[in-house]
Amino acid sequence: MSIKRMAGTTLIELIVAIVIVGTALAGLVAAYNRANIASTDPLITQQMLAIAESMMEEVMQKPFVAQPNQAGRLFFNDLMDYNGYGPVAVSNVNGGAVPGLGRYTVQVQVNQQAITGVAAADAMRVQVIVRAPGAQDLRLVGWRTRP
Repeated sequence: MSIKRMAGTTLIELIVAIVIVGTALAGLVAAYNRANIASTDPLITQQMLAIAESMMEEVMQKPFVAQPNQAGRLFFNDLMDYNGYGPVAVSNVNGGAVPGLGRYTVQVQVNQQAITGVAAADAMRVQVIVRAPGAQDLRLVGWRTRP
C-alpha cells in the first residue's frame, strides 16, 4: 500500500501570503493618502489668492490723496486708511462674515516707497497678506503712484 501525497498549501504558506499582500496594500494606501492630502493644497492656495486679489482691488480703487473719514473699513476712502488693517477674518465691506472663509485672515500694509523715477511721496507699496491654518502666508504686492 502506497501513501499518496496531497497537493495544496500549508497554513504557514497561507499566513506568509496574507502578510505579504497586507504589507503591499498598506504601502499603496499610504501613497494614495499622501497624494490625496497634497491635492487639497492647490485649492487652498487658489482660495487665498482670490481673497488677496479681492482685497487688493478694493484698496487700489481708492484715491491716492488722503481724505478725512470716520473709523472702520466701510468708511475707508483713501489708500492710507488701509495701512495696518488686520489681521482680521475675511469679511465684506460692511463687516459681515463671508460664508466658508472663516478660517482665513487678511492683513493690509500700505507704505510710501520710492521706485525708479518716482519719489517716495508719490508712490505707495500695497501688500496684502492672507493666512490660513496649516498653509504658508500668501503675499500679494501692488504699487500705486500719484496720478
